[in-house]
Amino acid sequence: MAQSLSVRHLVGIKDLTESDIQLILETAKEFKDVINRPIKKVPSLRDVTIANVFFENSTRTRLSFELAEKRLSADVVNFSASGSSVKKGETLLDTVNNILAMKVDMVVMRHSSPGAPHYLTKHIKANVVNAGDGTHEHPTQALLDSFSIREKLGDVAGKRIAIIGDITHSRVALSNIFCLQKQGAEVMVCGPKTLIPKHIEALGVQVGHDVRAALAWCDVANVLRIQLERQQIKYFPSLREYSLYFGISKQMLDDLDRPIVLMHPGPINRGVELTSDAADSSHSIILDQVENGVAVRMAVLYLLAQL
Repeated sequence: MAQSLSVRHLVGIKDLTESDIQLILETAKEFKDVINRPIKKVPSLRDVTIANVFFENSTRTRLSFELAEKRLSADVVNFSASGSSVKKGETLLDTVNNILAMKVDMVVMRHSSPGAPHYLTKHIKANVVNAGDGTHEHPTQALLDSFSIREKLGDVAGKRIAIIGDITHSRVALSNIFCLQKQGAEVMVCGPKTLIPKHIEALGVQVGHDVRAALAWCDVANVLRIQLERQQIKYFPSLREYSLYFGISKQMLDDLDRPIVLMHPGPINRGVELTSDAADSSHSIILDQVENGVAVRMAVLYLLAQL
């Protein structure tokens, strides 16, 4: 296995090799042991300053990155666009350059525009980590999902993963497709026709519109949130109707002829894509995903800081 990453930035899973993915997941395993010790801190990034630059609202991802940085003993600067000079018309590059002038080594960025982190890598020297760019990619979410599957099932290779829900507006779906395929998994996307991008079959995934058939086919169901905040038009008649045809209940999981693993990147719209009894059932590893997110992000930050 490679001892260092082949990339200086983590802007998308598309840029990673399978060796990169394995290195991140193996390193995350070591960091998971660290965060379960009584003393959860290591001095690995003691002299590194990391800026969390979030142009979009986030709770889980932002907290997870901040906790990962502090567990590694990094100095952390938090920037939120809502109370900043961005509101006065400052450009993305000016904003980031002003932050870098304060001697920041690494930038973790979430932005509503696809490609924004990639643009940044062309103009600044600091390492860039993409914490989600529009409807494009969310690489650390895909890595923590793979880590969680490995932990539960032993391996990702040969497993069948169904990604169910709002595929069109999801950055999680694209990163997961790339990440799972690079590790040898089969992937299906399932949802209403209006929420599945045209020509997605070109990525080598199966496409389905019957949620029960998808559950019967898969080893793991990764259920995505309906992203109402990104939808400019109505893609289905009502949330009630969506829930009726594409919502997953514990009864549906119990009716399967074998147990499957249930995942969700959060936040969950309870009663829409998942019922509460499904989300809280023994099938679910949703809270494990949250815990694993810290370990995986520690691994990513640590490995990039070595380059």
